[in-house]
Amino acid sequence: MNRPENPSTLMAIPDVQSGSDERNLAIDQVGIRGLRYPLAFADGDAPAQSTIGTFAVMVALPEDRKGTHMSRLIELLEELSMPGAPPLTVAGMRALLDQLVVRLDAPAGRIEVAFPWFVRKTAPISGVASLLDYEVRLSAELHGDRYASLVTVAVPVTSLCPCSKEISEYGAHNQRSTITISVRPREAVRLSELLRVAETEASSELYGILKRADEKYLTERAYDNPRFVEDLVRGVAARLAADRRFAAFAVEAENFESIHNHSAFARIARGI
Repeated sequence: MNRPENPSTLMAIPDVQSGSDERNLAIDQVGIRGLRYPLAFADGDAPAQSTIGTFAVMVALPEDRKGTHMSRLIELLEELSMPGAPPLTVAGMRALLDQLVVRLDAPAGRIEVAFPWFVRKTAPISGVASLLDYEVRLSAELHGDRYASLVTVAVPVTSLCPCSKEISEYGAHNQRSTITISVRPREAVRLSELLRVAETEASSELYGILKRADEKYLTERAYDNPRFVEDLVRGVAARLAADRRFAAFAVEAENFESIHNHSAFARIARGI
C-alpha cells in the first residue's frame, strides 16, 4: 500500500545541487542532450507542423554553484509542447533562451533542436502532390545580451557528372546528393528559402511521387544541368554571400557516387 507523502517530509528533502562548490571552476555548459519531445514548428507565418524534436538544453554554471536543476530544463520543453502553446519558430529561439536563463538563474544558455521537416511538393508534369522530408537543426546561444543562432538544413538533390556527360557517347552517371546549408542570420529566415537555394543549384530536385512523364522530365533536366560537387557548393555559396541577411554561412555537398565506392565532398565556409 502506497502511503501519501507528508508535506513536512517533502520540505525537509535537501536541495543538494543548490549548494556550493569549493573547486572554483565554472562550467561552460551543463544540461541534457538527446531528449526527444513533440514539437510544433512554424516556418515564418506558415501554418505550424507537428514533428519530433531531439533537444539539447544547457546552461552555464557559476564556479560557486554545485549543480543545475535538470528537471527545470525538461519543464521548459514540456510547456513548449502543451496544447495551445505557440509553435516554435526560428525567431522564437531567442524568447525560449530568455526563459531558460531566467528559470535557471544562469549567466548563459544554449538550445539545440534537430527535427525532420516535411514539404508537400507537386510533380512537375503530372501535378501529383507528395511529401518530401528534410533534416533541420536549429541552435542558439545567449551570453548576457549577446545572442547568436545557426540555422541548418540538409537538402537531398540529384547531381549529374559533367565529365561523364562530356566523355560518354550516351548517358552520364548521376546520383543522389545532399547539400547542407548553415547560416547565421542577422534577421529571421524561412527554411523554405534555404531549401529552394539548394534545389535551384542542383542538377534536379527530388519528389516523393513521380509518374512516367515526370521521370522523363527530371532525367532530361538533370542531363541538361550537369553539376560537379564543386559546382554545388559554389552555386549555393554565391547566393548566400550576396544575401545581406546572413552574417556567416557554410555550405557542404556530398555526392553518393554511383560508379565509385566512395563519396565526393566539398565545403565552403565564411565566418563559421
